[in-house]
Amino acid sequence: MNKALEVATQNPDFLPRSFDLEEMKRDVELFQGLYPVFLSLTQLQELVDDTVMAVGSDAYAAALVVYNFAKASGKSSGLDAVADEMGKRFARKSRKVQTEGAMV
Repeated sequence: MNKALEVATQNPDFLPRSFDLEEMKRDVELFQGLYPVFLSLTQLQELVDDTVMAVGSDAYAAALVVYNFAKASGKSSGLDAVADEMGKRFARKSRKVQTEGAMV
């Protein structure tokens, strides 16, 4: 961009009359000013994403511990209904074993 702006500024005669060199200068300057902000925001977004994933994983692991204890305690502590409800979230999906046509 900078090189193109330099060429356009030094040689405006080869450009069509409709070309707005001042607008190009403003756009290039604005881009140069915004780009560091864009990079900082991108970095921040990546850090937030990483944190959300880590915290989500920790929260899921803790919830699974609670579920397992609720399931083990079950009827003796009146948690069987709650354990059943939580079980819907923690139920493992079965994988179908492909025996026919499987390549070994």
